[in-house]
Amino acid sequence: MNYSWNWRIFWDVSPDGANTYLDLLLSGLRWTVATALCAWLVALLLGTCIGVARTTPVPLVQRLAGWYVELFRNVPLLVQLFLWYFVLPELLPQAPGLWLKHLHYASFATAVVGLGLFMSARVAEQVRAGIQSIASGQRAAATALGLTGFETYRYILLPLAFRIVLPPLTSEFLNTIKNTSTALTIGLLELTAQARAMQEFSFQVFEAFTAATILYLAVNLCVVVAMHAIERRFVIPGFIVRK
Repeated sequence: MNYSWNWRIFWDVSPDGANTYLDLLLSGLRWTVATALCAWLVALLLGTCIGVARTTPVPLVQRLAGWYVELFRNVPLLVQLFLWYFVLPELLPQAPGLWLKHLHYASFATAVVGLGLFMSARVAEQVRAGIQSIASGQRAAATALGLTGFETYRYILLPLAFRIVLPPLTSEFLNTIKNTSTALTIGLLELTAQARAMQEFSFQVFEAFTAATILYLAVNLCVVVAMHAIERRFVIPGFIVRK
């Protein structure tokens, strides 16, 4: 059986009659980027708070933060998305449950929340590792200067920790972009979902997923270049050895 290649399929009109297949893929790319950026914002903010909590001298706070990390890191992302999208509305009282079911862009909001929480546990571990890798003398010096605990994290520990963990955080951001593909299971028409729809309508499976692969690579390469530029901009000479 010979496959019939047709690279001009991208300019053919899709079944909706209003867009070409290329338009559908670009629409999916926009949803992918929007979902990844919003989810990463949630993951970075929440993950930073959890990572800090794991390094505080309060045992109860450390324990609660550890439970959070173990919960969201060890439950598969797909399961978490299903729980947020299908199960949560049924567990809530009738009024808020119906509101969630009829929420405009519910699949997008669910993907942002589910992916953000899932990735926040991974970000928290990176932040914790970065803080704990800093010499204890930094914290002692901050105490000697009269800084409060909040000020020590704000002005000393977190600025240093983020410089240390910027490369692994780049990897986590790339993982966030790639993990948006799981959102097709809850109805979000992101890039993978649009590529799948294209191949189902046109039967040009290789063209559809080749285009999706190129678009994913383009986005991820832009992220890598941008993060490397940020890393060079904020590196502390003599503190972090670059190879």
